[in-house]
Amino acid sequence: MSISGIQGQPLEITVVGCSKLKDTEWISRQDPYVCLEYASTKFRTRTHTDGGKNPTFQEKFVFSLIEGLREITVAVWNSNTITYDDFIGNGKVQLQKVLSQGFDDSSWPLQTKTGRHAGEVRLIMHYANANPATSYAPSAPPYVAPPIPQSSLYAAPPPSVGSYLPPTTYPAPPPPYSPYPPNPAAYVPAPYYPPAQAAYPAAYGAPSAYPPPPYPPPPYDPSHYHTGPFPGIYPPPPY
Repeated sequence: MSISGIQGQPLEITVVGCSKLKDTEWISRQDPYVCLEYASTKFRTRTHTDGGKNPTFQEKFVFSLIEGLREITVAVWNSNTITYDDFIGNGKVQLQKVLSQGFDDSSWPLQTKTGRHAGEVRLIMHYANANPATSYAPSAPPYVAPPIPQSSLYAAPPPSVGSYLPPTTYPAPPPPYSPYPPNPAAYVPAPYYPPAQAAYPAAYGAPSAYPPPPYPPPPYDPSHYHTGPFPGIYPPPPY
């Protein structure tokens, strides 16, 4: 989708840093810096002394957009104090995403003059006047599946032709037990008969084989007991 109406609108670009840069120094660590170019507008970051292959910058620049121009040129250099600065690599930054969505946080590849990989530069771009709603085609309504008819899980299937059907004329089985209490009108109590009487009274206790002793006992008779003296020495001698 074409993007129009950007003439003169501000575009913010933050140079975060670089990673895995080509090393142009043999002895010491290189001192990289980044240059941005959009039409006739050019910006340069500070030099990261001893930044080496992974320098950081965190510098923000604001460009005035031009209708029909959709890319920015980025280049990375190594700063030298005596000789000319060393070229590390450059690349093209595309603006379609940031202009349509309003935000882009990406890393862009860099190439040497011979086309070899020279590392990456990370940029955070922000365009406040973007309209993300117009950058996407309207989506189709969500698909809704037709409802599936529900059937009872316990419904018996219809009988097929020629299938056997059990007869339904059998009498119902009797209940497992008769109802209680019985019908009062049909209940007739059984006649009561008293127990038979014994022909003879029961004997209490067996008859004794000897006649019982007389009562009260006879008076004391000394002739029945020995009063002594008894044979032997009393008290008995010591052993």
